[in-house]
Amino acid sequence: MEIPVFLFTGFLDSGKTTFIQSTLEDKRFNNGTSTLVLLCEDGEEEYDEEKFASKNCIHIEEIESLEDLSEEKLAALQKKHKAKRVVVECNGMWQLDSFLEAMPEGWLIYQEMSFADATTYLTYNANMRNLVGDKLKNCDMIVFNRFTEALNEKKEDFHKIVRSVSRRANIVFDYGDHAEPDDIVDPLPFDIEADVIEIGDNDYGIWYADLTEDRDKYAGKTVKFTGIVATNGKMPPNSFIIGRHIMTCCADDVMFGGLACKWTGVNALTHLAWIKATAKITIEKHKLYGNEAGPVLNILKVEKGEKPDPEVVTFI
Repeated sequence: MEIPVFLFTGFLDSGKTTFIQSTLEDKRFNNGTSTLVLLCEDGEEEYDEEKFASKNCIHIEEIESLEDLSEEKLAALQKKHKAKRVVVECNGMWQLDSFLEAMPEGWLIYQEMSFADATTYLTYNANMRNLVGDKLKNCDMIVFNRFTEALNEKKEDFHKIVRSVSRRANIVFDYGDHAEPDDIVDPLPFDIEADVIEIGDNDYGIWYADLTEDRDKYAGKTVKFTGIVATNGKMPPNSFIIGRHIMTCCADDVMFGGLACKWTGVNALTHLAWIKATAKITIEKHKLYGNEAGPVLNILKVEKGEKPDPEVVTFI
């Protein structure tokens, strides 16, 4: 049975508890479904269970330390309360992977929202960039609470921090009496309508993020870019991977953004060689994506490539 998981992330005093409280007071969400609420940090705000729309179906449990965060513990709590869904107030000082790796089989992330105190966020980012970026990698929305008119001139700074990690996350500035969505436009640094979309060496991260988040718009498009080849015997016949290393938030957080390729000349390629590839994109199932549909590059031309400088790119 699938168990939907709703993740709420952010540092202490960022507004997570207040938002979860209001959510559990809402009859549209708290409609009698047995819900396990996991508290992974002890903040100043406490839950007022008397105000919950449905009280008997909400089961609050504390996870006091990383040592308590295990698949066995979480599965036991779900079984104890016969929970059909899970709400998690995450600890801002823990890496999210700690929770994701502990999720029992069948638990699926349905929504991830991040919250931040706008008055301290830029300082947090300057001093704890790794933890800030960790909360942005997969979030659907980030809400900057306690935003003020005085901070308006720094909106672009907040925008750039988010977009350096994710081009998908929605951004909301909450002034207390009203909230405004971020309206800063991020133009793509390449022409998606060109006969051949030329991806600059510094733009691979932006293109990779846009391609994986909005893949259908690239179906049938032809692209040209430089990447590093990865080959192994586990790939389907005439298949290989091409990609670049992408820094998501800091030097300690680098991922390989690889894409599946098809080419009959794959045996002529050298593992870890740099090539300039021209390919037509199709959206189809492939082993690289766990046999799910994803962008597959059908190679039209391969040229020798030079290792770019810098070798590692970012999402901005």
